[in-house]
Amino acid sequence: MLRSIVSRNPVFTRGFRTFAPALVQAGQAVPTAPVHENSPGNSVNLAAETANGKSIIVGVPGAFSPACSASHAPGYIKLSKEFQDKGISNIFIVAVNDAFVTKAWNDQLGNDPEVSHVRFVADASGDFSKEFGSLVDEASKFFGNARTQRFAAVVEDGKVKIAFVESDNFGLDVSRAENVVKSL
Repeated sequence: MLRSIVSRNPVFTRGFRTFAPALVQAGQAVPTAPVHENSPGNSVNLAAETANGKSIIVGVPGAFSPACSASHAPGYIKLSKEFQDKGISNIFIVAVNDAFVTKAWNDQLGNDPEVSHVRFVADASGDFSKEFGSLVDEASKFFGNARTQRFAAVVEDGKVKIAFVESDNFGLDVSRAENVVKSL
């Protein structure tokens, strides 16, 4: 069963958008654009990493931002064992930041990817997010450049099975780890 879950509490903002996100959707393939883990020299292809079995890709607007650091990413780390028990092999936290920033964020949160299977990856150019339909430029007024909208996607054999997309792009509601683990 393929499905997409979008927050039912839309927030309307004033502002000029030069492009609208296509939204991460059930049934779409994971993009092949590279992301980087720990350093710019360590390229990761999430399409290949998620090609077999079940994984989760979590989009966050920015490393070290308040909601991302206080609740969103830590929720996935905290519930990582429950996700593993439900057949999830890896959880990828994707941010439009550089690899040094996402590594420092991982370390600051006390995450051990060998134990939690939660991996922080950098989409420095935004190419992965753009291909996935999750790059929003309205973030530039807050972050200085386009960023990934907040979402979570349950991926099975390289395709999105369930998408949890925040309707206002940055709020934290449907894509919380607690909601995603309940859906499995």
